[in-house]
Amino acid sequence: MKLTELRGRRVAVWGTGREAVAAVKAIAPMQPAELIAVQDQETFLAGGAGWSELADSVPLRAGAEAHAAILDAQVLVRSPGVAQTHPWLIEARSRGVRVTGGTALWMADNAARAIGVTGSKGKSTTATLIHHLLTAVGRPNVLGGNIGTAALALPEAELYVLELSMYQCADLEDSPRTAVLTSLYPEHLDWSGGEQEYYRDKLNLVAHRPERVVFNSHDQRLTAQLHGFGPGLPAVPVGGPDSFHVAPGPRGEPWFHLATEPLFPRAALPLVGRHNESNLCVTLGALQSAGVDCLAQRDSLIAGLNSFAPLAHRLMPIEDPSGLTFVDDSISTIPESAIHAIEAYAHRPLTVIVGGQDRGLDYGPLRDFFQAKQVLATVIAIPDNGQRILQAIQDVPTVSTLSAEDLPAAVRLARRHTPAGGVVLLSPAAPSYGRFDNFEHRSRVFAEAIAQSAPAPAGELESPG
Repeated sequence: MKLTELRGRRVAVWGTGREAVAAVKAIAPMQPAELIAVQDQETFLAGGAGWSELADSVPLRAGAEAHAAILDAQVLVRSPGVAQTHPWLIEARSRGVRVTGGTALWMADNAARAIGVTGSKGKSTTATLIHHLLTAVGRPNVLGGNIGTAALALPEAELYVLELSMYQCADLEDSPRTAVLTSLYPEHLDWSGGEQEYYRDKLNLVAHRPERVVFNSHDQRLTAQLHGFGPGLPAVPVGGPDSFHVAPGPRGEPWFHLATEPLFPRAALPLVGRHNESNLCVTLGALQSAGVDCLAQRDSLIAGLNSFAPLAHRLMPIEDPSGLTFVDDSISTIPESAIHAIEAYAHRPLTVIVGGQDRGLDYGPLRDFFQAKQVLATVIAIPDNGQRILQAIQDVPTVSTLSAEDLPAAVRLARRHTPAGGVVLLSPAAPSYGRFDNFEHRSRVFAEAIAQSAPAPAGELESPG
């Protein structure tokens, strides 16, 4: 469905956040017969600066009025937070209401100019790398979607790179010209309704005739799910010896390669962890699919990597006068992302803080990782589901377990139990909601706790007596 198809139709926009604001602004000029906003629950965003400029021109319905308005609409444009399992959404579909999203409306007009990136983990880093390295080789592009600017608010451009969440992928009726997939793990099962439903919604990105699908061939679950689309899927696997991969270089040190041709040393990538090696391989595959000669442009790619800044809250080191290295990986919301983070620091004395909102995820993979790799670590659990994580790993002989009442208490406990020169890693393996507004809020609390518990510099200690 295109924006122009909304002319003369009754349209309801469900939500008041940034995507809903962008949707209202884009739909209003199309002259719908009616345009209203609906919200099923109270939210501070409805009174925020983003929505206030629209309050006088677009009616906002809540509660029972919102329910009635949804059922009366011909087209419902939902925000990402509106789950597939929401009873109002199920009822609207049963009544014949057309359900779409802002990203789907945008993609209908712009798919031919888009590189769309998704994955259970790695999508933010990969999308940002694609945007940054395209710019480095002289290919202007605009980055948006789940990062920064909502799709319907993006400026005019020749090329777009969109980071897309599962929520945004679910409503697509057009695939981007190049679809990029980083990984696939069970997540957000409550939103989709189950594991297979989650895979369906996530991989809807590739279900509508993309020209190419660049994907991480090391991810066995992802590879298996893509096989279900049949031999007609224009798949471009990366990570193997015939594509972009990491292998010993001229002096035995790790290098990125394109098949047998060395590109540049692993050290050019300023991100730790093997998962980030996979993210860069997928990035290079996306660039090649977009017409970039990565061999000819290797010097520009190296320069681009040298200027690349790691994303906030993803394996972000925090300075501390004690000599300990604190690492903020608050964006880690599933066990697989915590595994990647732990693996990156397993060579040093390590304390890991885990726990957050309980969505019923299986923490067996975390236990299996600790057992297989024999990682020496102290794991500190915080509410709400920290104790359940500890129960999953308590029988691993190389792991010591502790509990804390909250995140600041966990930081204080970590200071006492982490050897000199060690790492204190916040990689919760669970969402932030319940105790925090979002993962950024959790990061702020972590940084504040580090600062408040830091030892005073030697020169500031009081003299005895």
